[in-house]
Amino acid sequence: MSQGPSASHHQGRQDSPRRTAILTLGALGVVFGDIGTSPLYAMRESALAAGGPMPGPEAVLGALSLIFWSLMIVVTLKYVTFIMQADNDGEGGVLALAALAHRSPGLGRWTKTAIGVSAILGLALFYGDGMLTPAISVLSAVEGLAEGGPQFQPAIMPIALVILVGLFLLQSRGTDRIGKLFGPVMVVWFFTAASLGLAAMLKAPQILKAANPAYAVALFADKPWVAFVSLGSVVLAVTGCEALYADMGHFGRTPIRLAWICISLPALLLNYFGQGAELLMHPRLAPLAFYSIAPAWAHYPLVLLATAATIIASQAVISGVFSITRQAVQLGQLPRMEILHTSVTESGQIYVPRINAMLCIGVVLIVMIFRSSNALAAAYGIAVTGVMAISTLLVAIVARRQWRWNMPAVIGLFGTLGIIDLAFLASNALKVIEGGWLPLLVAAGVFVVMDTWRLGRRVHQEKVKDSSLPLPLFLARADKTPHRVSGTAVFLAPRLDVAPSALLHSMKHYKVLHERIVLCSVIVEDTPFVPESRRIEVEKPGKGFYEVRIRYGFFENLDVPKALQKARSQGLVIDVDTTSFFVGRETLVAGEHPGLKHWRIGLYTWLASNALAPARYYRLPPNRVVELGAQITI
Repeated sequence: MSQGPSASHHQGRQDSPRRTAILTLGALGVVFGDIGTSPLYAMRESALAAGGPMPGPEAVLGALSLIFWSLMIVVTLKYVTFIMQADNDGEGGVLALAALAHRSPGLGRWTKTAIGVSAILGLALFYGDGMLTPAISVLSAVEGLAEGGPQFQPAIMPIALVILVGLFLLQSRGTDRIGKLFGPVMVVWFFTAASLGLAAMLKAPQILKAANPAYAVALFADKPWVAFVSLGSVVLAVTGCEALYADMGHFGRTPIRLAWICISLPALLLNYFGQGAELLMHPRLAPLAFYSIAPAWAHYPLVLLATAATIIASQAVISGVFSITRQAVQLGQLPRMEILHTSVTESGQIYVPRINAMLCIGVVLIVMIFRSSNALAAAYGIAVTGVMAISTLLVAIVARRQWRWNMPAVIGLFGTLGIIDLAFLASNALKVIEGGWLPLLVAAGVFVVMDTWRLGRRVHQEKVKDSSLPLPLFLARADKTPHRVSGTAVFLAPRLDVAPSALLHSMKHYKVLHERIVLCSVIVEDTPFVPESRRIEVEKPGKGFYEVRIRYGFFENLDVPKALQKARSQGLVIDVDTTSFFVGRETLVAGEHPGLKHWRIGLYTWLASNALAPARYYRLPPNRVVELGAQITI
C-alpha cells in the first residue's frame, strides 16, 4: 500500500535544524498541553475504575497496560503515523480532513452527505470538549492544594474559577507575549513529570511488566465488565490527541512528531509508570496518584507548575476552538461573526468574542455543577472518542480513494483502529447518566445550530434565486437606463448568474447606473489556502459591467478591498477611496416552507439577524458602503 504523497506547506520549505527546533518547542506549548497534563487524573481514574479505592497489583498493571498501549496505538500509530499524513494542503483537523475526503474521486451522493454530516458532528463534539478541558485540567491541578492540608478544600473551587475567568478575560489581548513562555514552561513540566516518574519507578521496577499487553488482556479475561468500564477512564490518557493533527498547519508535521516521540511520549510514559509503581507499593494512594510520587517539599511547587501547565493546556484548547470557528464561518457552516486578530505577525492568533463569552459561561457553569475533577472525569471523554471515531472514518476514505490503498489494507488497519475507537466510545457511553450528558448536550446544541444554518441557507438562496432577474436579461435592459453616472460601484453578490438585489434596489431608488459596475462574488474553497495566481478572476460581459470572483481558502483572512487591488493586472483598476460598495441588507420574515419546520425557520431567522454585517465581515471601508434593504419571507 502506498502512502499519501501530500505534504505540509511547512515541510516544503526545507526547514533548517534551528527552525525545526523552534517549531518543536512551540509545539510543546500549544499542541501537547492537553495530553501533557492528562497524568493529573488519567492514572488515578483508571486505577480506581479497574480496582476500586484500593486497587490490587492486577488492577494497577492492567490499567497501566491499557494506558501504555492506548498511547502507542491511538496516538503514536493512528495519529502521528497515519492520520497526520492526510493533510489538506498542510492543514489538519476534522473540518480540513472532511473537506479533503469530500474531494475524493468516485464518491456517491450519500457518501458525500455522510462526510458533511460527520464534519458538522465532529465540530459540535469539539465544542463540548473545548468546555470540559479547561474545567477538568485547572480543577485537577488546584485540587493538589487540598492534598497538602484540608484547610485548603473550601478555596479550591473559587481559585479555579478565578483562574479560568481571568484566562477568558485575557483572550482579547492575545497571547503574543506570554505565548513565548508556553514552550519553555511545558519543557519544565515534562522534565519534572518524567523525573518524578523515574524516581518512583526505580523503587518498584517490576511495574515495567505493564508494557506487556498480556496484563491488559488478563484484566479483560478476569473481569471483562470492569475492564470494559475502565476504558472510559483510560481514554483520559489520550485526550488531546486530536490537537496533534489539528495544529499541524501551525507547526508542520516533523516538529510535532519530534516533540511527541522525543519529549512528550517518554515523559508521559515515565510518569504513568511511576504512578503505577507508587500504587503497587501503596494502593491506598490511588485517589492521590499524581501528587503521591512527589516528595513532601516539592508538593506546593508542583501544584503551581501543574496549574501553569493546565492554564497553557486550556489556552491551547480555547485557541483551537477559535481557529475551527473561523474555518466553520468561512465555509458557511456557521453565521458570520466578528473575528479579531491579536497579533500583527501571527495570522493564526485570533479572538472570537461571541465564542469566548460562550466558552467562559459554559466553563464556569461546569465547574459550579460538578465541583471536582473526579466528578468531571465522568463527563470527559465521550466528546473526544466521538471525534476520534469520525477521524478514523474520514481518513479511511482518503486512504482508499486518494492514496489508492487496496480494500483489505483499509479494512485491516482502519477497521481495527475503528473498533478500538468504538470500544472507547461505548465505554464512555456508560457514563452518560453520571455526567456524559453534558458534552452531548453541548454538541447537540451546536449541531442543531449548524444544521439549521445549513438548511436555512439553502432555502434562503433558493428564495433569492427565484425572485432574482437573470444577469443576461438585466444586461439586455441596461441600455434603457436613462442615466449613467461617473464612478465605480461594487456590488457584493453570492452568485453572478443573477443580478444582485442591491443592484435592482439601487436602480429602483436612484434611477441611474454607475459608469463601471463590478459584480463581486467571494468564494471560500475547501482548501486552506488559495495561491495568489488564482486569487482573483475578472470577466467583462460588456456595457461597463465586470464580473469578479475572489477566491480564498478557509484559513485565510477575507479582505475584499485588498483583493480588488490585484484586479489591475486583468484590466480593472479600482481606487478604493473613490469606489462605492453596495451591500444588500436582508430582513428575513418567518413564513412556511415544506423543507423546514417552523422552529427551524425561527432559529434561522434569529441567527441571520444576529450575523455580522457583510460590510464588516468583508472589511469594506465604512465611509464607502451603501446598504440597501430587502425583505425576504423564508
